[in-house]
Amino acid sequence: MEKSKKQAGTCPLCLREEVETTVHHLTPKEMGGAFLTTAKLCIPCHKQIHALYTNEELALRLHTIPLLKDDPQIKKYLVWIKKQPSSKLLKVKKSKEKKKRR
Repeated sequence: MEKSKKQAGTCPLCLREEVETTVHHLTPKEMGGAFLTTAKLCIPCHKQIHALYTNEELALRLHTIPLLKDDPQIKKYLVWIKKQPSSKLLKVKKSKEKKKRR
């Protein structure tokens, strides 16, 4: 039986506790990050990162938690998500900028 990739913990990005977390490759696997550092992010933060940024952006300039936290695009989201209950699973939409890039 395959082990679940979801676990409960604290998200290093939004700092909410007792949230369901998934493994995020800080450098996307398709950009060479398969065996590099990962972070256990809550599902909403993980989805938000991939809704805002391309894999190229993540690999080139946002490949650590501090770099992600300091990026203006996600800062507003982090202020908002910290106020949300840990049990709430939230919907995420792609940013207008990312939609244009596709």
